[in-house]
Amino acid sequence: MVAKDIKKGFLLLGLLVGFSSCQDDSYEMIPLTDEEIVLDQPQGFPERSYLGKQNKLTKNGVVLGKKLFEDGRLSADNLVSCSFCHMQEYAFTHHGHDLSHGVYDQVGLRNAPALQNLVWIKEYFYDGASNNLEMASLVPIHNEVEMAENMPSIVNKLKDDRTYRQLFLNAFGTEEVTSSGILKALAQYMSVLVSANSRYDQWKSNPQKTPFTDDEIQGYELFQQKCASCHYGELFTNQTFVNNGLPPNPRINDLGRETVSGDPNDRYKFKVPSLRNVAYTAPYMHDGRFRTLESVLRFYSEGMIHSETIANELIIDGQVGIPMTTEEQRLIIAFLKTLSDEAFISKN
Repeated sequence: MVAKDIKKGFLLLGLLVGFSSCQDDSYEMIPLTDEEIVLDQPQGFPERSYLGKQNKLTKNGVVLGKKLFEDGRLSADNLVSCSFCHMQEYAFTHHGHDLSHGVYDQVGLRNAPALQNLVWIKEYFYDGASNNLEMASLVPIHNEVEMAENMPSIVNKLKDDRTYRQLFLNAFGTEEVTSSGILKALAQYMSVLVSANSRYDQWKSNPQKTPFTDDEIQGYELFQQKCASCHYGELFTNQTFVNNGLPPNPRINDLGRETVSGDPNDRYKFKVPSLRNVAYTAPYMHDGRFRTLESVLRFYSEGMIHSETIANELIIDGQVGIPMTTEEQRLIIAFLKTLSDEAFISKN
């Protein structure tokens, strides 16, 4: 089965779960003649940013990537896997944690972002620390708080593992466990984390078959008026870095995009997140300070502060903030909940 035969690629996640639930010996039964995966282009999505020209997307490559994604040996303490902070049932976020936790019970500087639709994203992480999906995994792996590891050490841990040797043979035609193979396999797995089957998507495709309630329709209209300048298009992000008026967190000194660019004009600017599956991904903001969507919208209505780098879109009639009544906030949240993709978060 190839992904072009799977509606929008969602059932591929269930296929992978089936492989991962097998005993180690069963990996040897995966055929060496691999099947290429062709990702669908969801309606309204932009052109893909990550094309993987030197990293052909295959079923066996994705199976290997999923196993690596869930393996704690990618971290220094052999406990913190990628999936430790990116849990599928919460749209691949670290649910309930304002700041992500790393090796040796250390606490990071940021909330773990959702992992979804990554091949359409141009830059990754809240500060854009990587613009290549194959290299993106190096950021948490090398981070001293998150995983505190390096690729030669990871290769040394895995090189004599019989299961991994078989999986590398299946995916890349050689039993040798390599750094490049690990990064390519992780990129393949993250490539198939496609979320485009929410009630919103079904409504857009066939509003008669999947109608919205009056509240959801009003919420959608309000969202377009008050939120869509930043949370734009079918990805629900304009993929820019924005200072949204959030007061700096007194516990941490996070300069945002400036950390990567070195430009003071980027101070306190963070990547605009996608709002797909937002009902699953609490807490919110780069530091996870808000526990509910209600508190997020109250902040945008009455909690923002002015600073030199604040986004112009957030200054309305000379005032900082997006005017919203309590009722308007309720309606917008009703719409936001239609962005939940139950198939995407399901392990079955």
